[in-house]
Amino acid sequence: LALLLAQINPHFLYNTLDTIVWLIESGEIDGSVKMVASLSSYFRFSLSRGKNVITLQEEEQHIRSYLEIQQMRYRDLMDYEIDIPNQLKNYVLPKLTLQPLVENALYHGIKNRRCKGLIRLTGKEEEGCVILEVTDDGRGMDQERLNGIRASLTDIKQEGFGLRTVHQRIQILFGTEYGLSIESTPEIGTKIIVRIPMQTSDKEIAT
Repeated sequence: LALLLAQINPHFLYNTLDTIVWLIESGEIDGSVKMVASLSSYFRFSLSRGKNVITLQEEEQHIRSYLEIQQMRYRDLMDYEIDIPNQLKNYVLPKLTLQPLVENALYHGIKNRRCKGLIRLTGKEEEGCVILEVTDDGRGMDQERLNGIRASLTDIKQEGFGLRTVHQRIQILFGTEYGLSIESTPEIGTKIIVRIPMQTSDKEIAT
């Protein structure tokens, strides 16, 4: 988790501060205020009072702040939708499960398009599990590339530190029947599926 935070936060912070400065210099005061508020919310949830496991509601608020910032940065490039039913929001998952998945959707999917793209985060209950899906309609991957990304979830010699870390943290916490799976079609887009148990926050979890 510390390595993941070290990888995500500095780069994201510097780029966001650059955008805030640009907004202020351009006279877009309302936009800069909104971005500062989203940035504050983002880092407040990143810290999460030292917790490594948080509720899906907290994780959703964190990812919403992230996407609000990125939408302001890439206003002509991306839109986003979040649709997680309220009845799922008390279930728990490792902190920073969704942010690396959404970041991949933006930088490896949407930014490789020649037109505006959409990132969707959805949640549902399926066979006694919580299923979260991060979908983009970006460039997608051919079968060879997809096989490599799937292999990276368990092979430290492969690229894909962010996805592998998320996958392994879920499995350490909940068991090997849970984790990530990936689907992708060239020129159609990519879907990353997160499977976690319906574990509520009032139950003890070894962390």
